[in-house]
Amino acid sequence: MTAPNEYSHTTSVHSADIADIKAAFFDIDGTLTSFVTHEIPQSTVDALHQLQAKGIRIFICTGRAPSHMKVVFDMMPVHFDGIVGLNGQYCFDDNGFLEKKPLDLDDVMAVVGWLDEHPNEVSNFCEKDYVYFNQVTDAMRRTWQQLGKTAPKVYVDDPHTRPLTHETFQISPYIPLEQEAEVIALCHNVQGVRWHPDFVDLIPADGGKPEGMKRFMRHYGWTREQTIAFGDGGNDATMLAFAGIGVAMGNATQPAKEAADYITDDVDHDGIMNALKHYGIL
Repeated sequence: MTAPNEYSHTTSVHSADIADIKAAFFDIDGTLTSFVTHEIPQSTVDALHQLQAKGIRIFICTGRAPSHMKVVFDMMPVHFDGIVGLNGQYCFDDNGFLEKKPLDLDDVMAVVGWLDEHPNEVSNFCEKDYVYFNQVTDAMRRTWQQLGKTAPKVYVDDPHTRPLTHETFQISPYIPLEQEAEVIALCHNVQGVRWHPDFVDLIPADGGKPEGMKRFMRHYGWTREQTIAFGDGGNDATMLAFAGIGVAMGNATQPAKEAADYITDDVDHDGIMNALKHYGIL
């Protein structure tokens, strides 16, 4: 398991560090897109374009699978330099870069076995280009509706057979914290991260968004001090702590705010643009 303080900040941010920012990483839901309007503010689109004009590369850093990002990209006239998907477990760009880390098959089947013993529980299973649920329930429908028009299409499939022939990178059961601990205890290399109170994303214990960031940092030769990250959910906390500058949105959860260097305005009030201006990056 990751040590709790591995991603903690060790130095303050100086103007010289800000001038050397090379990469910006952005969560999607609640950071780029609004939970209120289900849209991306124009100020955010402008900020992304201005970062690229200054030579700063921009990356998605999300819990979503690649197949669940298209509905967001269709709303946003921005081309990102790379994608950190599935909470750091699947990283790629348009130039052939690809690094990935799936869940161990025995851990996947341990979760499936637990679901068999709890037939009323719903979970989704994330592959590279396909995400499916074991079943559809009213609780799942209510949560999915909160995403509005950014909600991807729902598929139902058999988790007993697909993991045998397809890599599973993330499993997201709709369970409370008590049951989350129960499921994790059945596995050998699994941790849980949450960006929504209704469900948990189960990923490798040695994974997470900072590990996805590191994959691109190694590729480009950057240090953590040359990065800035924006997020709002509990699964963003380690990312915000790891980045040279971690910015929590005003609508962020408490864990994300506590991990950040700076708390900006919420997504609906130009939070990303205002933070970049606050630091003099734009």
